[in-house]
Amino acid sequence: MKTTSNNAVMKGIFWAAVASAVWGISGTTVQFISQNQNIPADWYLSVRTLGAGVILLIISLFMYGKRTFGVFSDWKTFGWLLAYAVFGLMANLLTFYISIQRGNASATTILQYLSPLFIVLGGIFIKRQRPLTTDMLAFIIALVGVVLALTKGDFTKMSIPFDSLVWGIGSGITAAFYVVLPKPIAKDHPPIVILGWGTLIAGILFNLYHPVWSDHPAITGTLVATLSTVILFGTIIPFGLLLYSSRFAPSDVISIMDALQPAVTAVLSVIFLGLEMNWIEVVGIILVIVAIYILQRGRKNAQEAGYREADF
Repeated sequence: MKTTSNNAVMKGIFWAAVASAVWGISGTTVQFISQNQNIPADWYLSVRTLGAGVILLIISLFMYGKRTFGVFSDWKTFGWLLAYAVFGLMANLLTFYISIQRGNASATTILQYLSPLFIVLGGIFIKRQRPLTTDMLAFIIALVGVVLALTKGDFTKMSIPFDSLVWGIGSGITAAFYVVLPKPIAKDHPPIVILGWGTLIAGILFNLYHPVWSDHPAITGTLVATLSTVILFGTIIPFGLLLYSSRFAPSDVISIMDALQPAVTAVLSVIFLGLEMNWIEVVGIILVIVAIYILQRGRKNAQEAGYREADF
């Protein structure tokens, strides 16, 4: 019986790893789009969110039927959904894209990967929660890792422009909002329903600013292929794989596989986009991954010991 259980967990880990790797592919594709296709950020975001939102809701209707519309049952639920769409999805997609456009996918993905650290910091400063020893250790290791990754060992300059760093930090903070804001409604509604409506709302709001049919770039085969890759590999496929993996492995085990995303993005950026990396930068990326692992493991152990984690 134990062997069967272990096999199930390994199956969950495998599909979670594939999901994280797929997100890594998406990050590299976003860099190609933003730096080589000369596509305005606002038009790209309108197309991506609207397209993904429509597809996700179609899938949701097949899976859950009328439950797809349950998020509109009361104003409180809709309020949390709207906050998730605006401050989580919209803000994260915008900051992530601009950071990559002005820097590179590898550095931005590393900064976004710090989102668990921002969640813990929010609990410390907003909820006045006492930090754990592992929190402080993770913060120090992550800080050293980010400095090494962004300077490549030359502390007199960064490997990305300062504005890319600022947008990248914003991407990490909004990624934390992306995780936290849907929590109050996640117990009562399927995750794909929340993501689908959140993405569609974000798409509608982006289109109010820049409609997809207005001032669009030349529609080429390369543009269609890259946009389809981002929509499929950046939202639909990895999210579906994560849902599937959650049937076999616990969430804390699945979350560890997130570490593959920055690693895959870095490798693909070197191979396909000509990004140059030295061993110091690689060490920095590894330190950030280790820091988030320590953070998540420490929180899990503390919860098992009766420590009440802040809701933020």
